[in-house]
Amino acid sequence: MISNRILYSCNKMCQLWNSTRSRHSDYQGTTRLVLNNRSSPLTGIRNVSSMDYREDPSQRPVTSLFNVRKIIKSSGLEFSEGFACIRTVCPVCSAFPESVNSSEVKKETIFVNKTTGCFTCSACQYLGHWENLERFFLPHIKSAKTAQEMRKLKDSFMLKKKSGVERTIEFPNELLDVDDTLAVDICETFKLKEIPTTSLVAISSRWDAKHQELYVPLLDVESRLVGYKVIYFLDDGTLTEKTIPDSNCSGLSCLKCSTTITKASSKEQTNAILVLNVLDLLALSAVKINATAICLPHDLKSLPQQCLPALERFQKLTLWFNYDTAGWDTARNYAKKLDERRCLFVRPTDAHPTPAKALSLGLDLKSIYSKAQPILHQSITTFHALRQDVLSDLQNIDKVQGVKWKRYPTLNKLLKGHRKGELTVLTGPTGCGKTTFMSDYSLDLVLQGVSTLWGSFEIRNTRLASTLLRQMAGRPLDVNLSEFDHWADEFERLPLYFMTFHGQQPIKVVMDAIEHAQYVHDIQHVIIDNLQFMMGVSEESKHADRYWKQDAIIASFRSFATRKNCHVTLVIHPRKERDTEDLTTSSIFGGAKASQEADNVLIIQDKRLTSVRGKKYLQVAKNRYSGDLGIMPLEFDKASLSYAQKRKKTEPAENQLEEINSDCS
Repeated sequence: MISNRILYSCNKMCQLWNSTRSRHSDYQGTTRLVLNNRSSPLTGIRNVSSMDYREDPSQRPVTSLFNVRKIIKSSGLEFSEGFACIRTVCPVCSAFPESVNSSEVKKETIFVNKTTGCFTCSACQYLGHWENLERFFLPHIKSAKTAQEMRKLKDSFMLKKKSGVERTIEFPNELLDVDDTLAVDICETFKLKEIPTTSLVAISSRWDAKHQELYVPLLDVESRLVGYKVIYFLDDGTLTEKTIPDSNCSGLSCLKCSTTITKASSKEQTNAILVLNVLDLLALSAVKINATAICLPHDLKSLPQQCLPALERFQKLTLWFNYDTAGWDTARNYAKKLDERRCLFVRPTDAHPTPAKALSLGLDLKSIYSKAQPILHQSITTFHALRQDVLSDLQNIDKVQGVKWKRYPTLNKLLKGHRKGELTVLTGPTGCGKTTFMSDYSLDLVLQGVSTLWGSFEIRNTRLASTLLRQMAGRPLDVNLSEFDHWADEFERLPLYFMTFHGQQPIKVVMDAIEHAQYVHDIQHVIIDNLQFMMGVSEESKHADRYWKQDAIIASFRSFATRKNCHVTLVIHPRKERDTEDLTTSSIFGGAKASQEADNVLIIQDKRLTSVRGKKYLQVAKNRYSGDLGIMPLEFDKASLSYAQKRKKTEPAENQLEEINSDCS
């Protein structure tokens, strides 16, 4: 009797597991590791979210690295785990060998990212999510029913793949292949005296004689052309370069550093030097170093995860970026994608400039390369380890202070700039314009290349995007519809992303989305508007301590800002206080943790309703970086929905404001 009951219970558990698994396979969104990226029907703005499910997002399926390994291993396919990816056989291409030529079926042609779960198939040239692929990793059961089900799954997969495959990239017509003779002329045109002309031939570059432009191919892991870089002169004579496509390019440009190394042995090299532009790539070819120089596609903007498979064969990566704080911060963020254990860094100081600049100054590139140091995750350090970082900060004080606002010069005097890794809290009375100010504040930074993730839990993304677009145009577009396409196209090019959450959301779901966006899109600024709407009022949390819950959420954002070196801005409502009293740091709703954890506290003071001549102004109530406190008048322009400051016509007014700010300090 007992054994029958146990058997019955086991059967029920198996049925429950199978039903749960089938239910999860019907989800149309992404897994915990994957971020959905889609276009808004209004302006084509990219919306970012970790959930797009028909059920409660907290009940979504969870994909872990352990499960990925387990599923691949159970399928019987060989696989190898690298630094950032898992390599194995593509189960879709190899599921039905009769459907493709046997010569086209290659082993180890699929790369599964260990952090996001996204896969890249070199045979299909397709980037997709793990949940669309895992069903093909079935145990070897050669039955007619299994084969029929697999065929249906493959047909469904191929339909999704057709919409996901990117267009083919090709060089423009009438380009000349660079040979030894033409390389000499190109070096003279671009004044590249120290660079060997043979390096232009080695990278298979092309030349546009009409426009005096050099084209350098960007190749993927299978050596296919997926993009290219263009080097040309601006009108002012500055040599610059651009990447086609301008985002999410999976290609790299590789060049061996030593001319004594053959092409065959070049592929066996285990050391690589990562640089940001073609000039640095060419400069490294002048030095005999046992390493491969690799040019990344999008310099400091981002490192697409599609590039990682091509870097898996290297055991040691040396990141040699710009000798400033921005390049140093980006190098540390890229190292987290590439696996910090194999990454070394050339410290950004005046004595260690970029390869092209070092070559022009006559410095020893090999000596600089030999001084590259690893950054290990250590709990204890010494000043000897920090010495070069301190020197770099002192030599690049403007970059350390952060990105300057162009619309708010007074903020530059007080906060000095917008810095990574900090936590900012913005508060103000209801209806004072916190969201409008924050959208204008963030747009100023986005226009300067600060990749931003907006989490608007209070208003819809369509309305927020409309406000941002109007602030960018500087005038209402509803009466200037002919200009909409122009401004929408410009706006769509900005590194701006939106989370599709609205109202109450679990902090774990939100943090998963933010963590993934930071990894995939290299987010530098996260905005949460606002904290109370995100917390919401649910039946489950009615007995929980609301202050404790808010403190836990703030602690999560504080930890994320520090770990990922990303600036987080939280909009928090104040407590209900008398209108005649000024708000202070103690007025922020909740416990004292918000003001304690914050590096900057900004308060919008609105005295228009309590005084005939009352004004609205922004008060810097806390500034951990420099300690400067003060106020910035807020004058609202209804046409542009902007608080952007206008230049003062008279000196006395500006001097009077500086006196007020000095008194506040």
